[in-house]
Amino acid sequence: MHPLAVICGLGCILLILLLQSSSIAQDALPALKAHPLPPSLAQWRDPANQGDYFDRVQKTQPDYLVWSQFPVKVYVQPIKESEVANPARAQAWIKAVSQAVQEWTVYLPLQVTDRVEDADIVMRRSFLPIRATPGKPSVPQRIRAAETRYELYDQAIGDGSTILAHRCTVVVQPNQAESYVLASARHELGHALGIWGHSSLQTDALYFSQVRNPPLISPRDVNTLKRIYQQPTRLGWTISKESGPR
Repeated sequence: MHPLAVICGLGCILLILLLQSSSIAQDALPALKAHPLPPSLAQWRDPANQGDYFDRVQKTQPDYLVWSQFPVKVYVQPIKESEVANPARAQAWIKAVSQAVQEWTVYLPLQVTDRVEDADIVMRRSFLPIRATPGKPSVPQRIRAAETRYELYDQAIGDGSTILAHRCTVVVQPNQAESYVLASARHELGHALGIWGHSSLQTDALYFSQVRNPPLISPRDVNTLKRIYQQPTRLGWTISKESGPR
């Protein structure tokens, strides 16, 4: 496995995107090609033509973070024995995160799994350390409500070949009101599904900051997701035996 970590931290005021260097050589990656649109996105229409924020989506090393094998399997962390003292909060977290998964299922095929080893996206309940703003030591550190990471790996498929694949880990802090856990999970799942960037409009789920009344997934969010899935990517394509990841 060759990790490529990208961190997206949702703070009380500000959403921060950090890019870290990769250990995967560019010539080890498959050529760029587009995948067919999933039927749910192919059928999506926005009669009001409300636009998108595709120009704010950042490319990564494999270009766009596109899932090509469906359904995408999502693991939602269950209640641990150590949380028996406060099961209500843990159960509220599970309820909110599960609702976010269901909301995005309308636009991409997602399936909840109870086996973490089978998951493409792992939703975890944990507290996040305060992180300084990179390159801005004078800027006050901010508390983050959630974080998304992904890593690349070479995945064996049925015919004996391997493809360039990725998996995501989403951490959502539990010490928030249920409505904000839902908003954080909805937002971070948008990143995990491919929207690696932020909207500048408060009416979009991928708005760069928390708001008092968190928005639902908007047509602009879905329009952006659809454009991303129309782009070429290296993910999901075969790695040649001569130039596999190293």
